[in-house]
Amino acid sequence: MTSQNLSTKNKPTWCPGCGNFLVLECVKRAISEIATSKKYPLKDFAFVTGIGCHAKIYDALNLSGIYGLHGRVLPMAIGMKTGNPKLKVIGFGGDGDTYSEGMEHFIHAFRYNSDMTMIVHDNQSFSLTTGQATATTQKGLKTKTAPFGEFNLPLNPVKIALASGGTFIARCNPADINQTVNILKKAIEHKGFAYIEMMQECVIFNKEMNTARKKLMYKIPDNKNYEKALKLVEEWDYNSKSGKIPVGILYQTNKPTFENKWFGI
Repeated sequence: MTSQNLSTKNKPTWCPGCGNFLVLECVKRAISEIATSKKYPLKDFAFVTGIGCHAKIYDALNLSGIYGLHGRVLPMAIGMKTGNPKLKVIGFGGDGDTYSEGMEHFIHAFRYNSDMTMIVHDNQSFSLTTGQATATTQKGLKTKTAPFGEFNLPLNPVKIALASGGTFIARCNPADINQTVNILKKAIEHKGFAYIEMMQECVIFNKEMNTARKKLMYKIPDNKNYEKALKLVEEWDYNSKSGKIPVGILYQTNKPTFENKWFGI
């Protein structure tokens, strides 16, 4: 089986050079490899998207799924998983979709620890609606809705994830296809809520930060040490165009899942 088995007849409408093309290819390869290994058949996969550029992946990924509401990917995904605990559910959200409108769901998803995967496409911009600031946009960025510059410092979502009790927290550079596919497979097979932040590049909006990030990213080995994780999530503050951005599995541990607590599975 190849990733082409997961393609549709729909032509993606992302901008030429958009980082979402890389995310799509990495996801298709990871699921194809898992299905080929016969760990989980394709019929056991289902996915949910939010609203934003990321959500166009719905039209290009040949799996059962739901085109969801803005900020509501996680409750819909948890609902799917609760309705059929055997499903391998994957959620796709953007930084605006997940960290602005959906932040309350994001925090509680780590508490529940449902056995599913959440992929957040973070370009630090509401790109679909022409570049407004999101919760991870750097201070000072001038946009149509903030002509004097963004006044607020950005959130650090990986730090929030760790503080919320996350059992699988990873950051990926989708341009590194091999590493990203490997992390995606580990996330999907993780027993619990797996969160991956994709450093997805927008070629139109917030280009200065998106360009700067590429030079700051470096690979780390899989980490299961909590004290080390505390340092890793602090290394970059989403505001600086200097320093280091660790890429890889920032933290992984095991805790009882939502399905184990409620259904005994």
